[in-house]
Amino acid sequence: MKDSGLKIILTGATGMVGEGVLRVCLEQPEVEKILVVTRSPSGIYHEKLEEIILKDFFHVEKIRSEITGYDACFFCAGISAIGKKEEEYRRVTHDLTLQFAKIYSAQNPDAVFIYVSGAGTNPDGKLMWARVKGKTEQDLQKLPLQVYNFRPAIMKPRKEAKQAPGFYQYSRWLHNLGQKLFPNAFSTTDEVGLAMLEATMNGYSKTILEVSDISKLS
Repeated sequence: MKDSGLKIILTGATGMVGEGVLRVCLEQPEVEKILVVTRSPSGIYHEKLEEIILKDFFHVEKIRSEITGYDACFFCAGISAIGKKEEEYRRVTHDLTLQFAKIYSAQNPDAVFIYVSGAGTNPDGKLMWARVKGKTEQDLQKLPLQVYNFRPAIMKPRKEAKQAPGFYQYSRWLHNLGQKLFPNAFSTTDEVGLAMLEATMNGYSKTILEVSDISKLS
């Protein structure tokens, strides 16, 4: 992968992880352009940033031409499994992600696709969300893309983050302590973004990246 002039597609910019990754990418000189595909405006403005409002990600084919010519897609979009039945959660988490990735792959063969799942993801696990995300990871690997599955756990957002729940903003001291005591469970959104860029530019020996791998790459 080239080490300059990166063009990146990002989803999930209105969520904590996506916003954090976006802010990191905008600061890096090796990033030339970021296209945010979102259901609603991110509220972030920068000369490198463009946005496409796509209300229904199942119809990503409508923007097929606009997502052509990119080096990587950082897929940070997702929903909570709380209160969701498995069928509903699978449709949004698995089916939608695969639909987006297939169109992206067709337009950008051999490009990089980074999917944010989460610590504890397991296709054979007992927890519904873990199985669904595990299946998503597996099916993404079948596409003609270089896929990396990121499994962050507890993350600390930036102070200026707009999308971070209040709990995260008012428990920064707890996160700092946790990162010292349990480094394989705690990270920051900055570390996730930097690790994504490093994997895109220089590759990585693993396709599934746990917190320790994310810390190493960042």
